[in-house]
Amino acid sequence: MLTAFISFSFGLLMGSFLNVCIARLPKDESILWPASRCPKCLAPIRFYDNIPLLSFLLLKGKCRACRAEISLKYPAVELFTGVVTALLTVKWLANPAWLAAALPAAYVLIVVSVVDFETMLISDAFSLAIFLLGLGGSLGNPYFEGGWAERLGSSVAGAAAGAGFIWGLALLGRQIYKKEAVGEGDIFLMGAIGSLCGWQGVVSCVIMASFFGSVYGVSLLLLKRADRMSHMPFGPFLALGALINLYALVKPETFFFLVPF
Repeated sequence: MLTAFISFSFGLLMGSFLNVCIARLPKDESILWPASRCPKCLAPIRFYDNIPLLSFLLLKGKCRACRAEISLKYPAVELFTGVVTALLTVKWLANPAWLAAALPAAYVLIVVSVVDFETMLISDAFSLAIFLLGLGGSLGNPYFEGGWAERLGSSVAGAAAGAGFIWGLALLGRQIYKKEAVGEGDIFLMGAIGSLCGWQGVVSCVIMASFFGSVYGVSLLLLKRADRMSHMPFGPFLALGALINLYALVKPETFFFLVPF
């Protein structure tokens, strides 16, 4: 219980930092300087107004200086990061080599998700970072077997499978819809995810992402906030599938409910 509380608290702090990355990296701004400030009035945020979740509640979701409303995105990222950190830490505390790769990868995936929702772009730098974490964590990866060479090979093979799978979907989508259906960023992102989860994780991740994306897309249609030809980011749903696999690998056969005996 103590481990969960400490890791959750640390995750909240990381979530606050990820919010800075989400706001500044797409603009090529420094994530270290200047200090946090209100995006509306640019007033510096004092340290007691920058406590994850708590400050948002105490300020009733408004900037102390200009009283502009603070987006729910900020506490949502903090809370989600806290929960993810606690879950991964409790699950993999006995495997520090894997935890050291899975946690940073999860943080990058969270940044990727929000940035992709807001800009419809995925930086190759994010995918490269996840890929390197996948290679580096392959020795402790609980989903791989064998010696270091076999484990490294499994990571590389997973990356190739992930990129190849989405590339194939992109070709198929282009033939069916006569336009780009999957972005290049999604191809590199799925390759990076494959380096962490292997080929089985690639398959289950794509299945889960397709389901989550479909639910999101249908919801937008019902709310009349999009039509059938509207563009929708796929990266956030791939990232969500990857986060699930980082916690516990979902094997492809999980999705086959009628298995002949």
